[in-house]
Amino acid sequence: MTDLEGRPPLAPERHHHAMERLEPLSTEECLAHLATSTIGRLAVNNGGQPEIFPVNYGMDADRVVIRTGEGTKLRHASLDRVAFEIDGEIAGEPWSVVVKGTAREISTALDDASVRERGLPLEAPAPLGEDPHWLRIIPHEITGRRIARAQA
Repeated sequence: MTDLEGRPPLAPERHHHAMERLEPLSTEECLAHLATSTIGRLAVNNGGQPEIFPVNYGMDADRVVIRTGEGTKLRHASLDRVAFEIDGEIAGEPWSVVVKGTAREISTALDDASVRERGLPLEAPAPLGEDPHWLRIIPHEITGRRIARAQA
């Protein structure tokens, strides 16, 4: 078998997964990771189908706070079960954190001063229109894990 130029196919890369192990993260580690980023993904249930959206967020203690405009996220997240996820890598070890909870719209509870005081995101990845909304996720479960690599 050859490619379009008559060369033999490349051998598949071999990864050494035997030296890797999946480790759970503590709640404190999860919250520390959540505090390091401002972009995550919000998963909502839209008519029985999951939809995932990139969002800007900030942390208010152990609560994820998201700024959004009118639309699917606001319609299907508020007062419903949602999931929020971020991931990253530290020293070559990938990690992921998932927050599962109930979303509540808190737009009337926040003004510009309280947003700045709490360090919440003022910018969003997409235009929000003239009347942005705020959602807060009340967590029911915060979990995380990392792929730990043994030192050779």
